[in-house]
Amino acid sequence: MYFLERVMAVPRLPEKLNRLEEIARNLWWSWNYPAQQMFRYMDPEMWYQEKRSPVRLLRRVSQNRLYELSEDKDFAEMYESVVRQFDEYIAGKDTWLERAHGERKNQCIAYFCAEYGFHESFPIYSGGLGILAGDHLKTASDLGLNFVAVGLLYRNGYFEQMIDESGWQQNMYHSYEFEDFPVIPALDASGDEVFVNVDFPGRKIWAKIWKAAIGRTSLYLLDTDIPQNEPDDRKITATLYGGDREMRIKQEILLGIGGVRALRMLGYSPKVWHMNEGHAAFLSVERIRELVQKDSMDFSTASMIVKTSSVFTTHTPVPAGNDTFSLDMIDKYFRDFWSKMKAERDEFMDLGIEKVPGGGQQFSMTVLALRLSALANGVSKLHGRESRNLWNHIYPDLPAVEVPITHVTNGVHIWTWLNPNLVELLDKYLPKGWHEKVYDPEVWEGVDSIPEEEIWELHMSLKSRARGFLQGRLKKQRMRLGETIEDLLEVEEALPENVLTVGFARRFATYKRATLIFKDINRLKSIITNSERPVQFVFAGKAHPADDPGKELIRKLYEISRTPEFKSRVIIVENYDMNIARHLVSGVDIWLNTPRRPHEASGTSGEKAGMNGVLNFSVLD
Repeated sequence: MYFLERVMAVPRLPEKLNRLEEIARNLWWSWNYPAQQMFRYMDPEMWYQEKRSPVRLLRRVSQNRLYELSEDKDFAEMYESVVRQFDEYIAGKDTWLERAHGERKNQCIAYFCAEYGFHESFPIYSGGLGILAGDHLKTASDLGLNFVAVGLLYRNGYFEQMIDESGWQQNMYHSYEFEDFPVIPALDASGDEVFVNVDFPGRKIWAKIWKAAIGRTSLYLLDTDIPQNEPDDRKITATLYGGDREMRIKQEILLGIGGVRALRMLGYSPKVWHMNEGHAAFLSVERIRELVQKDSMDFSTASMIVKTSSVFTTHTPVPAGNDTFSLDMIDKYFRDFWSKMKAERDEFMDLGIEKVPGGGQQFSMTVLALRLSALANGVSKLHGRESRNLWNHIYPDLPAVEVPITHVTNGVHIWTWLNPNLVELLDKYLPKGWHEKVYDPEVWEGVDSIPEEEIWELHMSLKSRARGFLQGRLKKQRMRLGETIEDLLEVEEALPENVLTVGFARRFATYKRATLIFKDINRLKSIITNSERPVQFVFAGKAHPADDPGKELIRKLYEISRTPEFKSRVIIVENYDMNIARHLVSGVDIWLNTPRRPHEASGTSGEKAGMNGVLNFSVLD
């Protein structure tokens, strides 16, 4: 017997509910609580089973249930309210851009990034860079910016983390069906699907372009897993940050060069091009090629024009975190490219070349981005200073203080991270319309009028909710490992609400020092077992698949959490994602932050915790 094709019967929406699909495929719902509640109402069990994904829910809910909902008065009221909110939002009347810079509403900004984090059901992100990029797009939509973004659509996404019985991280990958993602094929003016190609040695690589709607903002994602490509080339967009250096340069050529070509094919003419990290820096050489070939410019003039409309954000304060390639690798992939820019090999290499400690040279994506950007920034005041020192060598005639790298401190998207129950409380005491004025200091004066009892009652309610959620995750974790009934029963008693709860959740890189509090383990024992003021800790986070020292931190934490002294006071929850993050930043008492200064460019988890009333306990970084 041969398996030919998987067929899935998808239910049809009743006419009364015909807007559900449109709303499900616009990630606006991911920061609109009433929309989430509407989808949850349709089938609560399936909602959680499908990772709170409206697209997956609509593809799997029964036809009978849809007919029932079409006659359900309570659901009709929810549906009509959500449709009204959605239409008002998309219409975009009286946005910040209209009020503050209406004359610029037609000036398009293009934004490139290797990963985007919008929601846990759309796993094309790994950590802070992607979450920040997702928050950038959501905020751009809220502000009414003329904003378009480009990325890659990964068939296997980023890995799911399982912690085995020894405490070692196991990396599990899935092959996702894009029909389950909030994306649709991008179409041209004739209604045909759009494909773009880039040149690789001896062949062309093709990519299908998919479109994701993030409120009023569009994101275009390139996908090489299509029949036009050879099997190995179909894997280029298989995994986020997967593979060797050659796979990385293939992905970055596709993102930068292919991304520019995709926007051109779709009719975009951006005024500003923003590279969020160096992964996208090849977009600048493609723009130079365009000017040389289409406008008959020389290489030098085209380079200057590209520079005047380019912006670069660097996120890494240490040399090892910046992408570099050997000159041989650049020769292999760009040997036929620089002539199209009317450049010699040395001129092309000079755009990104830097010396390697101990001798030799390499091609740096960060150097390329810096040399072809009019504006460059770090992501905090300290990181800006560190970046000026780190990259001073490519500006040899300038003192470090004058290196043209400024800073813009990272922020977060309020409506993604502010707990909906806290929003309800603020609605009672803040001025009407405060949702549109969150950046106005006067709005927040009303916080002083909120009774302390109400704040505390809400905090304890969120803490209880986080406890129930984390217990559920912990129970699944232990059942998977085949643990005893006694171990499973212990979970029911875990994380008591009357105990001070400290949260630590982020990528497990060694510089973040997740195990720092265990340095003086006897002192820690005395703190957590204090009968009058007991303390408990919740840890969550993934190590990069190639980061064995980071995995060792997880193993050590797991080992400690299973000892009799710490078993009920130190909890490690596997497979950290945005859902765990939302519960933790609103459901613990204290947020712990212990990076080695100045290696944390700009942590944002503390901002999310702080806006939810959680205290920050942090090193000065």
